[in-house]
Amino acid sequence: MSKTMPAARGLYFEEFEVGQKMVSPGRTITESDVVGFAGLSGDFNRIHTDAPYAEKTPFGARVAHGLLGLSIASGLALRTGVLEGTVMAFREILSWKFTKPVYLGDTIHVEMEIIETKAMRRVGGGKVDLKFDVQNQEGVTVMKGVWSVLVMGKPA
Repeated sequence: MSKTMPAARGLYFEEFEVGQKMVSPGRTITESDVVGFAGLSGDFNRIHTDAPYAEKTPFGARVAHGLLGLSIASGLALRTGVLEGTVMAFREILSWKFTKPVYLGDTIHVEMEIIETKAMRRVGGGKVDLKFDVQNQEGVTVMKGVWSVLVMGKPA
């Protein structure tokens, strides 16, 4: 019995254009997310895990780990559908800045823009640079930066 791969739903390298913009659905940051990430990463910093302590900080409440937000942003980027089944690799983070805290209960989404494409025939596709703007439910940017991914070319 032969196996067939599901058809790619995302865009192939040749279909990306500089200036294209995509917006992800939202995702609410939960207690479970923060506790699970603390356990996974080993980062039990009190700003994330100790409510009475966090209330006395400049943030006034517990905040999600910055890297948790970054990880969720990666998943939200995939949920736009444009990379579904066509992304080959997450190549690099060219820049990243955490600009505001993400609180438990915040709902974040990602706004992405294609800022550069470069064909890479040896990998069978090309490099796509995406500018990220991660915003909370109030439209406030909480983190931003530029990522580079490798994307498959159209099949022959």
